[in-house]
Amino acid sequence: MASALLISAALLALAGCGGEDDAPTAATSTVAATPSSASAGAAGSTADKELCESVRKAGEDMKSSLLTALGSDDDTSPAAFRTILTDLNTTMSSLAAAGGDSDVAAALTKFTEQASKAAAAADPASAAGSPAFEKTGADLTAACKPTGVDVNF
Repeated sequence: MASALLISAALLALAGCGGEDDAPTAATSTVAATPSSASAGAAGSTADKELCESVRKAGEDMKSSLLTALGSDDDTSPAAFRTILTDLNTTMSSLAAAGGDSDVAAALTKFTEQASKAAAAADPASAAGSPAFEKTGADLTAACKPTGVDVNF
């Protein structure tokens, strides 16, 4: 019971708060909004704003998946959290690859490295609550702040 609460707390911290709870959607749907890398260089640029909007959408999709998993007693296993983190990592990695060399893309790349490590861990929920993971989430949130897009990881 205590580990289930720890898992819930860790992943809810990862999910952040903000935005309305939308119906679950496929994680790959955020890739369609990927900005072109040609204009991704300047902080706060249009491309960074589009990238941050895609990151926010991926976070909302992950939050929805997390809430669905937590609502099902049968689906709160480490495998369920591993799937959620793997889907998030796949989506975020695609966004980072298309993001060019901006500060947002760099922060996103570091975030995906930690998401990949957490997904591969024996206890993905605890790994998602690690200080390194939390730092990369805070750094990504800070990188998106100048764009005016509220990203909360």
